[in-house]
Amino acid sequence: MATEVEIITCKNQIRSWSRTMRSNGHKIALVPTMGYLHQGHISLVEEAKKHANLIVVSIYINPSQFAPNEDLTRYPSDFNSDLLKLKQVGVNVIFHPENLYETNSESGQTGSSENVERESGFEPKIEIESGGSSVTVERESELSSCLEERGQLGHQTWIRVEKLEKGLCGKSRPIFFRGVATVVAKLFNVVEPDVAVFGKKDYQQWRIICRMVQDLDFSVEVIGSEIVRDADGLAMSSRNVYLSAYGRQKALSINRCLSKAKSSIQSGEISCKQLRDSVMQEICEAGGRIDYAEIILGKAPLSCPPNPVSSK
Repeated sequence: MATEVEIITCKNQIRSWSRTMRSNGHKIALVPTMGYLHQGHISLVEEAKKHANLIVVSIYINPSQFAPNEDLTRYPSDFNSDLLKLKQVGVNVIFHPENLYETNSESGQTGSSENVERESGFEPKIEIESGGSSVTVERESELSSCLEERGQLGHQTWIRVEKLEKGLCGKSRPIFFRGVATVVAKLFNVVEPDVAVFGKKDYQQWRIICRMVQDLDFSVEVIGSEIVRDADGLAMSSRNVYLSAYGRQKALSINRCLSKAKSSIQSGEISCKQLRDSVMQEICEAGGRIDYAEIILGKAPLSCPPNPVSSK
């Protein structure tokens, strides 16, 4: 049966609510999301109910984890549908802030990073003299997210889990995990939950958040929830809405080849190279493009081949 859900948009208000509830003996679980909810998100809510008696779901499309060439402006969104789904599963509060970041710098400046560099005397090019001649070279600029591109230069503090963010998704999305770790830390500080639930579909993200909580002594228990798949085997994702029928069929090769690799390991295959090659071959034959394929065991570093599985 649908229940009423309180919608809070203000950081101070959600913090006050949380402190009041906890002072009355309640335990609070947070499920962070970017909205456009599906059954995978609902499974996180159901998992949260096992660990707390009050559930907060945050809905916030975080600009700091998107690079300027990514899909921030077209990321799917349907708040009314999300609200109905969360009512049906008995969520207590939806935290739906308009913005979690400061928008002005200390000097009151706003605008692009290019303007700030120009006004501060920073030049993107430098001149090097050698042997009586000079060469102009590009200065390596800092990576920026959509947050900086929007001119929101007031935010200056970032959290980086330096080793775990390298490799895997971090190779092609170098600002992604900086944005994720920072916004999750902000949500923990604002909502002050006892428990937070994340899906293991984004395995590297889950590992990074666990490590951040450990290293920075957050008093939050992080729960990892297993992948939820559609009937055809595709992992549920808000971005699946981008897929055409043909694209979805191609995407099914991912779960298919991973299942085969798992079966091969259970049958005694120990060669990482053989396993990775078979995964990559099947995806490529289905028309996919490989970003990376790695085999990671347990708590092994995410950028290194694990033992005892052989890498030969």
